[in-house]
Amino acid sequence: MSDYPKAVSVAPKGGWMAPVDHVALDYEARFLRRKRLVAASGAGFLVDLPEVTNLLGGEAFVLEDGRFIEVRPALEPVLVVKGDLARLAWHIGNRHTPCQIEAGRLVIRADHVLEAMLKGLGAEVSPSIEPFQPESGAYGMGRTMGHDHGHSHGHGHDHTHDHGHHHHHDHSHG
Repeated sequence: MSDYPKAVSVAPKGGWMAPVDHVALDYEARFLRRKRLVAASGAGFLVDLPEVTNLLGGEAFVLEDGRFIEVRPALEPVLVVKGDLARLAWHIGNRHTPCQIEAGRLVIRADHVLEAMLKGLGAEVSPSIEPFQPESGAYGMGRTMGHDHGHSHGHGHDHTHDHGHHHHHDHSHG
């Protein structure tokens, strides 16, 4: 099977005609700018977008010849969390972890450390395999990032303890 022409843009959900093919991408793979992908038919194509793009699913890559390849969220290992959702969401958010928020459950990517923490907080946690579609950033676009927010603000300070020793501590957040 031959490859498709290069994909040079993304059409928003509902903004494209019937697709020629589709590609299933997990959460990490839906954050891209330039990458070679293989569609469901086995045909490969190069995505070459002008900037890094966060795809939620439902969009379509626009090929150079005008055809469309639909983007679908792939199945991936997740944890389904039930219990005191507001409290549990606070703890998940405090760890800057992407979270899919629904009426009766939270969904996070499979992580044994977070699973243990949540169970320790009284949550009912069960593994599942399903598409993961977490909330976007607080300002309506983009992704929530890990604890490193792309900047550092290292600073040091001196202090003395009651036992008379002088110590210097450098507090770097990076």
